[in-house]
Amino acid sequence: RLCGWEKVTAIPSQSTFSRAFAEFADSQHAERVHAALIDKHLGKQLLGHISRDSTAITAREKPEKKTKSAPDKASKKRGRPRKGEQRIQEPTRLEKQIGGMSLAEMKADLPTACNVGTKRNSKGYKTSWIGYKLHIDAGDGGIPVSCLLTSASLHDSQVAIPLAEMTSQRVSYCYDLMDAAYDAPLIKQHSQALGHVPLIDENPRRKERKAELQAEHKSRRHANYQPAEMIRYNERSTVERVNGRLKDEFGARMVRVRGHAKVMSHLMFGIIVLTVGQLMKFVE
Repeated sequence: RLCGWEKVTAIPSQSTFSRAFAEFADSQHAERVHAALIDKHLGKQLLGHISRDSTAITAREKPEKKTKSAPDKASKKRGRPRKGEQRIQEPTRLEKQIGGMSLAEMKADLPTACNVGTKRNSKGYKTSWIGYKLHIDAGDGGIPVSCLLTSASLHDSQVAIPLAEMTSQRVSYCYDLMDAAYDAPLIKQHSQALGHVPLIDENPRRKERKAELQAEHKSRRHANYQPAEMIRYNERSTVERVNGRLKDEFGARMVRVRGHAKVMSHLMFGIIVLTVGQLMKFVE
């Protein structure tokens, strides 16, 4: 009755539901509904923080097979270049994104096939899964603002600029909060170009720098001192709670459909319900 059917016999068959869901997935209906929700309730407001993170999405499908392409010996020579020799280097994805690509081009350039992803958990152990990776920008109050679904193997930093573009088109905000996976100069530069303040946890790529950071954090604890940036950075746990609720309460842990479009539609229906619930708490 909540869904509009008075009798059990009036409920459509499973095949009808399947065809309707496929149509929703192809037309990106759930994504457009979520974008309209954000525009209506948050489009004219100023948010303090946008917390950016990704979460693993396990899928029930076979991962994409890797195809080995023949190496281009002319462009990829081993060793140091000869005197006077100039080698053309392919620009990285971040360099392409910041070099003038449109949002549609950025999204089309991201891999979306099902494959194997690997990451370190909070205890330092490597974990792997077959499926996808959902990237979320969450605003204050745990409200998802923008979402992108990519292959599981894609590094988080490759989605930071497209997500920032999407979120900036939907809402106005002040701070970009990201963990050490997004520690890249181009990401900081892009955030500042949009008029935001990037607060990104430093990724110590050298052992000496890691020891320096640990000593600095220890000294701050002894002095009972926390910089304003660190206090603001603690707000990043917002997106982690969104990820947890999406999996525990809104169906992201058990994905039974296959293919990027259908998986994204399945997840976005959960995102819509989560967004509506949070908006009812915070928006009059």
